[in-house]
Amino acid sequence: MSQLLPFLTEDPLPPSRNRRSPVRWTVAALGILALVVAGVWAFTTVQTLAPEERAAAVAGTPVLVVVNTGDSLATVARSLEAAGVVATASGFLASAELDDRATRIGPGVYSLTTGMDPASVIDAMLDPASRAAPLVLPEGLRIDETVRFTAAATGIPESQLADALGEPDALALPEWADGRPEGLLFPASYDIIPGRSASEVLNTMVRRFDLAAAELNLVKRAKKLGMTPYDVMIVASLVQAEAAPSDFRKVARVAYNRLKEGMKLQFDSTVNYALKTDTFFLTEQMLSVESPYNTFVIDGLPPTPINSPGQEAIEAALNPAEGDWLYFVTTDPDSLTTKFTASYEQFLEWKQKFREGYGASNAPRPSASATP
Repeated sequence: MSQLLPFLTEDPLPPSRNRRSPVRWTVAALGILALVVAGVWAFTTVQTLAPEERAAAVAGTPVLVVVNTGDSLATVARSLEAAGVVATASGFLASAELDDRATRIGPGVYSLTTGMDPASVIDAMLDPASRAAPLVLPEGLRIDETVRFTAAATGIPESQLADALGEPDALALPEWADGRPEGLLFPASYDIIPGRSASEVLNTMVRRFDLAAAELNLVKRAKKLGMTPYDVMIVASLVQAEAAPSDFRKVARVAYNRLKEGMKLQFDSTVNYALKTDTFFLTEQMLSVESPYNTFVIDGLPPTPINSPGQEAIEAALNPAEGDWLYFVTTDPDSLTTKFTASYEQFLEWKQKFREGYGASNAPRPSASATP
């Protein structure tokens, strides 16, 4: 206690020996700076964690929301929030937790409106009427037909699509295609996503082909046949054009048998491709057209596929039926009934019956594929 008595006085305290110490000033300044930095960090963190303020969208405004393949419900929720369809992603997810149907929301382009109740969003996204009409490419379209279909569905000018076909790198074509897109714009249903370029749209078709090619093991199985993948695609396109699916494998076998025998293929579909026609009745003049696609004139396969074959036709080209057939005749074009034979005489008989029973009133020459 005695040591404290000198300080218990009304006199002013003695001056600090460290009042003017530079070290103490530096420490004090750093402390103040640390407090400022901590304050700024806390303010920024709070602002980040708080809901982002955004201009309130006018309720009922039409918007498109894209759901990509593989998107989770959380991703869908964020897309809906960003488009202003729902107020918060968490609100949509809460409704989805209570509605098992939400797991059935699939990829596509959805036409919705801003300011919707989360529960009604689920109803709308499961209603086919809310989905934008897709681009549907059927099997067997020629490349110019694919361009027309795509232009009509997407609004992208045909000229832009045609220019994009000349950019193999942008389309990401397989190396073995050697820059040729024919046959590789896969027939399927595609969602139309606004704002995509011609190259992006066509690239989507090529990537869909890549999936089919991988599933079929195209490259390895083509090698087993002693063919390139592109040659298999050419055969698949002929198969697609010439017969009904039930006869695909037989047509493939005819093609391979004729190639093995050194015979011209003589498929009517290749003449139609060369002339940009689509008829079962070809005249002698049509059959003599000079074109690298006219298999009545050239040896071997045409230079590219003549259409985009579907997966079933590609499988047939990879796995032809067993048989010695060299000829086939489509005896009924309406039902695509086709007969196969190894006999030239039998082929001539069927061709004559076709002429008398179906083709006599339509054209001087009936369709008779693989004629010698």
